Amino acid sequence: MTTTVLVVEDESAILELISINLEFDGYRVWHACDARQALALIRDELPDVILLDWMLPDIPGVTLARQLRGEARTHDIPLIMLTAKTDERDKIEGLEAGADDYVTKPFSPKELRARIKALLRRRAPQLTDDTVHAGALRLDPATRRASVGDQPLTLGPTEFRLLHFFMTHAGRVFSRAQLLDQVWGDHVFVEERTVDVHIRRLRRALEPTGREDTVETVRGAGYRFSLPTVPRRPP
Repeated sequence: MTTTVLVVEDESAILELISINLEFDGYRVWHACDARQALALIRDELPDVILLDWMLPDIPGVTLARQLRGEARTHDIPLIMLTAKTDERDKIEGLEAGADDYVTKPFSPKELRARIKALLRRRAPQLTDDTVHAGALRLDPATRRASVGDQPLTLGPTEFRLLHFFMTHAGRVFSRAQLLDQVWGDHVFVEERTVDVHIRRLRRALEPTGREDTVETVRGAGYRFSLPTVPRRPP
């Protein structure tokens, strides 16, 4: 699944510079020149990361950041503030408004890309191409391959994304609605029971390795990925 970055920036030269570099790295880039356009885009579909300029023509970026952090749907979107303000008080205000990171202008595209990757590793590791390990289970998003030891797993695209999300959030319980938002996307409207279908498919794919029990059903709550200490040997 391609990572979407919303760039809220009214300076066309900076917007173009950011867009070219992020698209080169494989990101999907949305553009907004003010808060109104940004909110319209977010209303239709949530981006994975927001790069937000402080000085927007309609309202300050920090005001938009507070608004996004105050709403349940947008509260957890990783957000980087872009600004020419270098005073420590301004940085503190940006961070207190909800920004996860603060990049001052002028900045190098290389630094910005590195900060985005670092932020995703902290806040949304399922959106990175980093190889993930859980015991003998290995998943490589870049090559779309998963295996247990030397034994490859046969996974459909949705099961692969589901396993990736579980492995990067091991031990946590997620409801069906949360899994739909995180794996399918909040703009995709499908029945919550669809999650159950893909959970069954994922477990079947894990059966030959004896790891199907790593995807646990938590009664009344949802599902959890938990690697057993000693995996069952396959028959």
